[in-house]
Amino acid sequence: MRKDKQKVLDEVWDDDRVKSFLGKTAPRQSAAPLPGDEDFYVLRHAYQSMRPGDFERFLRFYVEQGRDVCVKDGQGRTLADVIASHSKAGPFIELLNAH
Repeated sequence: MRKDKQKVLDEVWDDDRVKSFLGKTAPRQSAAPLPGDEDFYVLRHAYQSMRPGDFERFLRFYVEQGRDVCVKDGQGRTLADVIASHSKAGPFIELLNAH
């Protein structure tokens, strides 16, 4: 974290803020995106940005939109596969598996 940035604790994530992640778009590269790229990007970005409780609410909204939590990245991996080695990923993987 940069020295000029203050750490924010107990930040409030209301439903509108959680839902705003559903509209995130992946940065465009020169190649055409693969099917599912956008959904995988949204899912990964939410994981990287949220605490487990907020991510749980996000997943509910994500699934309500008809999106698949088992969407795969360009290498054929689900988000659970990608984050399996992360030390704090356990609660997130449980949430993904529950959906």
